[in-house]
Formats: sequence, structure tokens, C-alpha cells
Amino acid sequence: MEKLYNKLVRDKIPDIILSNNEKPITRILNDEEYKEALERKLNEEYNEVLKSSGKERVEELADMLEVIKYLAKLENATLDDVINISNNKSLKRGAFDNKIFLEKVISNKEEV
Repeated sequence: MEKLYNKLVRDKIPDIILSNNEKPITRILNDEEYKEALERKLNEEYNEVLKSSGKERVEELADMLEVIKYLAKLENATLDDVINISNNKSLKRGAFDNKIFLEKVISNKEEV
């Protein structure tokens, strides 16, 4: 019996599959394929975050963070760089502590 996955997996997954007396069929991606696979993985993890709650959601958020770490690495940045930028944005523009939902903006400026 075969089950198709066609997705990026963590480095130890093939060994785990082997330990279950199954045979993983893998290949190494080129740089462009890797970038695209990470982007698809981020979307997959995002959807899993939306479907989960509690401890499971925290686990899914951790998975999402792992993907973000490697997407940052493709941009010659680290997770710490991403976090520092996030912290700076919070200082300049605020965070989401106050649960503010912007419905619309009414401008007093004349349209030209």
C-alpha cells in the first residue's frame, strides 16, 4: 500500500518511517523547490493552527514558527531577527493587546 504525501517534512521523519518498517521515498529539493515547499508548509501549518485549540494549537504554532525560521534563513535572517523586527513594530505601531477592530475611516480631506 502506498500513501502519497508530496510535501516537505522534518529531517528525522524518514528515519521514523523506517523504524515503523515502512519505506520512505524521498528526494532533496533544489533551492527554488525548497522555497516553494516551505511556503506551502507555512500555509499547511496555518490551516492546522486555525483548526486546533489549547495545547494542540500551541504545538501547531511551534510548527509554524519552525517554518518561519527557515523562510527567514532563505532571506539571510534569523528567527531572532524576525522577533526583533516584530518587537520594534510593536513599539512603533502597537501590538494587539487592546483587541481593536478597525471598521472604517472617515476622512475630512477632499478627494481630488
